Amino acid sequence: MAPVEILIIGCGIAGPTLATFLCLIDDMPAAQRPRITIVERASEHVTHARGQNIDVRGVGVAVLRRLGIEGLVRRSTTGEAGVRLVDERNRVWAASAADRTGLSQTPTADIEILRGRLSEICWRNSLRASAEVEREREQGGGGTGRGIEYIFGDYVEELDQGDGDKVHVRLAKSGLRRSFDLVVGADGLHSRTRKLVWGAEGEGDRVKRLGMYAGFFSIPREGETDDAWRRWFHTPGRRSVMLRPDGTGRRTTVLMSVVKDDDSADDENQKLAELAARGHAGVAVQKALLEEHFRDAGWECERILRGMGATDDFYFDMVAQVKMDRWSKGRVVLLGDAGYCASPISGLGTTLAFTAAYNLAGCLQEYIKGTTPDPSSALVAYEAKMRPVVEEAQRLAPGQAYLMHPETAWGIRMSHLFASFVLYIKSISTFLGKLFPFGPQMADEVPLEEYGFKVMPGWELEDKSLKQ
Repeated sequence: MAPVEILIIGCGIAGPTLATFLCLIDDMPAAQRPRITIVERASEHVTHARGQNIDVRGVGVAVLRRLGIEGLVRRSTTGEAGVRLVDERNRVWAASAADRTGLSQTPTADIEILRGRLSEICWRNSLRASAEVEREREQGGGGTGRGIEYIFGDYVEELDQGDGDKVHVRLAKSGLRRSFDLVVGADGLHSRTRKLVWGAEGEGDRVKRLGMYAGFFSIPREGETDDAWRRWFHTPGRRSVMLRPDGTGRRTTVLMSVVKDDDSADDENQKLAELAARGHAGVAVQKALLEEHFRDAGWECERILRGMGATDDFYFDMVAQVKMDRWSKGRVVLLGDAGYCASPISGLGTTLAFTAAYNLAGCLQEYIKGTTPDPSSALVAYEAKMRPVVEEAQRLAPGQAYLMHPETAWGIRMSHLFASFVLYIKSISTFLGKLFPFGPQMADEVPLEEYGFKVMPGWELEDKSLKQ
């Protein structure tokens, strides 16, 4: 039987994790191991830039352990001590320290890490798994050959599965034409795969905007206040700024957020949405718009805007969720944010990516081993396992983005006092979180099924790129 050919579109977190687990399928002749191709639109260097702060919680940590990278990830964290709500004079109104015991899920998770750093670890770990497959193939008499092939700096422009037996793709820049048994779209919130297969005309129904827009970037660290604590400042007009450590002691990461009340009628909201859709092509205009919104905000915004103008890692996007009735069509399946983005305010996006990649790999085992003739049953099983988890992760409080960003100075004071009260009775809220898991707490409640993957040994990677 010829090896199954799989294309993964996107080399972020979910894509390389899926590829790694597919390399860890046990009890297979070396010659029959799947041949995997990962295509990433950005160049190898840009793909693994710094990125915003993200976290891994609960079941996601268990997946890190099976990948053999838990220790490396923990040594690469930002070291965030917790979150403080501050006012324009930098007075602390409420503070929540990170819980390092694992007994509860706090706003600052046990593992806080820059997205680019975690992506690079996942990518390099997939290289390690690929090398082991190639070694086993050669020793097992399966001849020489790749485990995972990486194509950076290109993207899929055409995708056709008209004959039903293969998915035929053409890459835009190289013009390369290839055919695959299965294509996995792991290309994020603005997934090109989703648009090619399900139709761009339906994006308005699939992508649910939450009325929040954000700029992510980093600036040089300054003064004693840029310490290990995350500082969260709110200002009237539903605007906020977060300053967070990056783990190096040299830079501070920034999240500037604007929330608009009316998704349908507000012209300014539509302008923000249009700029978010432009991606990196609209950086200059995106920066100008954020400067316009925060020019009069006070606090440390003058310094932050000055740093934004000079930064080289700026990224602007909408905060949204992706909701679809099906995550697969024929031999194409969506993974992670491409199919079911929960949004950053859920606190579960990265954990979902790891969990879904693990489950998709597990469900595909029988197809890859030749037990079933096509991947349809595997994709149905994958969705059955992940749908309840995704629905819980996407369950936000009504108007959550608005509640997190009061309109008036009075509303900000009231929200600070309320947060202070909640944290004062933290033991009660922790107990209730265990009884009624909601938001990040649910990461502790998701079971991890046993699929029989080989467990990768721990990894000691000494690489300066992970410490910059």
